[in-house]
Amino acid sequence: MGVAMRINKVVTAVLLGISALSLSACATGLRTQVSRYQAMPAPQGQSFVVVPHNPSDMGGLEFSRYAEIVAQRMEAQGFARAPSINQATMVVQVGYGVGDPQTEIVTYPSHYGYGYGFGGGYPFYYGRRSYYWGWADPFWGGYDDNIRTYTYYVTELDVDIRRKVDNASLFEGRAKARSRTDELARTVPSLVEAMFTGFPGNSGETIKITIPPEGKQQAKAGY
Repeated sequence: MGVAMRINKVVTAVLLGISALSLSACATGLRTQVSRYQAMPAPQGQSFVVVPHNPSDMGGLEFSRYAEIVAQRMEAQGFARAPSINQATMVVQVGYGVGDPQTEIVTYPSHYGYGYGFGGGYPFYYGRRSYYWGWADPFWGGYDDNIRTYTYYVTELDVDIRRKVDNASLFEGRAKARSRTDELARTVPSLVEAMFTGFPGNSGETIKITIPPEGKQQAKAGY
């Protein structure tokens, strides 16, 4: 085996290792994007109820699970649960869903594909990125690359809070994440955690929050 082939194999192995780390990094924490608009009052004895955006979800077991998580987060902010909607001062509307499967493309440079060249008898690598994963990252394929595809899903959570007496909007939030699963039970609780991280947030701001696996460190802003 020539020197050029050996060096190319090493470079390719390193790139494959970087890609594997990128995939495992996504597995170790859910990366979310959270947008919030808010005019929330300071907690002063206000009470709330949690209702679904979709009326047909009312009373459902799945919605009840997510509603309980949202209610606990609201209580942690200093608001109280109301015994009924008639006694509530705020109404918290919750909606969630998952999109159709999408395709992720990953490229691994081949031994002598685009991106490699030779100068003075020694191979060199041009240094282009070989892996694509995340929100709005560019992807550039190359000639004779090895291409793999993955399926991913986008899950969204909407939380709107309105003042009951006049229906004035106090909070409008949307959290979304890409993941390899379409199981809402695995992603919605993490999206709720992201929504209430730094709640109510700066109005009009969109931030990225990484939610670690259960039992790990607390959620943090940024990736």
